[in-house]
Amino acid sequence: MLQVQSQRQEPLATAHLAQTMSLLVLTHQELAERVAQELNENPALEILEDRICPTCQRRLAHPGPCPICSLQNGDEGPIVFTSPRDSYRAGRRGSGSATTWDDDLPDREPVAPEDLAIHVLQQLASELEEGDRPLAAYLLASLDDDGFLQDPPAILSRTTRAPLSQIERVVDLISHVDPAGLATQGPRDALLAQLENAEPTPSVRLARRMLAEAFEAVGHRSFDRIAEQFDVREREVRRAFRYIQDNLNPYPARAFWGAGRMPGGSGDPNVYHQPDVQISLNPNDPDGSLMVEIFAPISGWLQVSPAFRAALNGGEVPEEWKQQFDRASLFVKCIQQRNHTMQQLMRVLVQSQRDFILEGDRKLIQMTRAEIADMIGVHESTVSRAVSDKSVALPDQRIVPLARFFDRSLPARDCIKEIVGAERKPLTDDEIAERLTRAYGIEIARRTVAKYRSMEGILPARLRGKPKTPAASMHYAQV
Repeated sequence: MLQVQSQRQEPLATAHLAQTMSLLVLTHQELAERVAQELNENPALEILEDRICPTCQRRLAHPGPCPICSLQNGDEGPIVFTSPRDSYRAGRRGSGSATTWDDDLPDREPVAPEDLAIHVLQQLASELEEGDRPLAAYLLASLDDDGFLQDPPAILSRTTRAPLSQIERVVDLISHVDPAGLATQGPRDALLAQLENAEPTPSVRLARRMLAEAFEAVGHRSFDRIAEQFDVREREVRRAFRYIQDNLNPYPARAFWGAGRMPGGSGDPNVYHQPDVQISLNPNDPDGSLMVEIFAPISGWLQVSPAFRAALNGGEVPEEWKQQFDRASLFVKCIQQRNHTMQQLMRVLVQSQRDFILEGDRKLIQMTRAEIADMIGVHESTVSRAVSDKSVALPDQRIVPLARFFDRSLPARDCIKEIVGAERKPLTDDEIAERLTRAYGIEIARRTVAKYRSMEGILPARLRGKPKTPAASMHYAQV
C-alpha cells in the first residue's frame, strides 16, 4: 500500500511543481489570460464574482486593496499582501496632494509598446502613396539603432532603383513623424528635423542657426564663440542650448525606446504600463513600514465547482470528469503557491532594499538571485522565474523592471551621472574611473565606464564640453 501511494504522489508532486513554475514566470496580465483559458476549457473550475481577498479570504465590499491586509502591523517588516484588484498607475491630484489610484500619470520609464517600423508606418498610412509603402518599409528596416540611415539617399536610390526624388520625399515624411528625426544622416540633421515642428520662438530660431552653422561649437559648449559668431548675447546662446538639451534628442530611435533599449540590442522589449507589484508608503505610518501589493490576475475567487464536487461524490461519473476535477484542483493550488512565492520574494527584497526603494539607485545593495533563493528556501531558478518580465511601481511613481533590484551597475551609473553633472571640464572615461575609485570606492575599468556612460545617454568627453585651450594643448603635448 505504501508503495502504491508513493507511485501516485510522485507524479502529482512533479505536476504540481511544473505547473507552479509555469505560472510563476507569467506576469499578472498573462496569468489573467491563462486563468480565462482554464475557465473556458474546464467545467470543474469556476470563479465567484464576489471580490474576495486572496490573502485573508474575506469578502470585500468596495474596490481597492483589502482594508485588513493593507493595514497589518508592519513593525517586523513590510506589509506584503496579494490584492484582488487590477493594477493602476499611481497619480496625483494637484500639487502637493497625496498619491491616489484614480488618476493616471505617464510611466516614468516606459518601453516601446510596439516595433518602431510599425509605429511609424501607422502614422504615415494616410500620407504614403501606394508605391511609397514598400520603400518606406525598406528605409525603416535600414535604420541603425539610433534611427539614422546608414547610406545616403543617392546610394539608396541606386539600391532600390527608386527615383531620388521619391527617396527624398519618403525620407522627409518619416523624419517628421513621432519620433521626429528618424531616417536622417546624423545627430545634427535629426535635431534640425525636430526643430521644424517647434514653435518659432527666439530661442528656437537661434537654436536652429546654432545647429546648422555652428554644430561643432554647440557640441563643445563654446557659448562665447557662438555668441560672437552670431552677434548675440551669451545668455541667449545658453538659453537656446538649454532648449536643445531639454526638448530635442540627437538619437531619435532612443526617444522611442526610452531607457529600455540601447545600441547593441541589450534592451528589454517588455512594456511596463501596468505593474505586477505596487510598493507604497503606509498611510498610517509614512515613516515606518512599506506596503507591498501584489496584484492578482482576477478580482473574483477561483475555486473548484461545488456542484462538480458533489456530482463526483454522488456515484459513478465518466473518467473525464475525474480528470477535469483533478486538473481544476491542481490549478487552484498552483495559483495559491505562486501567490505565496511572490509574497516571500517581495518581503525579502523590500526589507533588504528599503533605502534603494526610497532614496534611489545609489542605495542599491548588491544581491544575487542565489542569495535571495537561500533566504526564502527555494531554488535559484524559482527566483529567476518570479523576477522574469515582472515590473514594480515604486513610491516615487516610477515603474521599473523587478530585475532592477539585481542590477549591480546602478550605483556606479548613478555616481557617473553625478560626476559628469558636476564636471567643470569634460572628463575622460579614465578620469571618471579614477574619481569613482577615489570618491566612492567603486573600482571599474575604463571600458566599463564607457559602457555605463552610454547606458545613461551621456556623450563622450570630446562632445560634452569646451575643447582645451591652445596653451593647455601645448602643455599636454610637451608632457
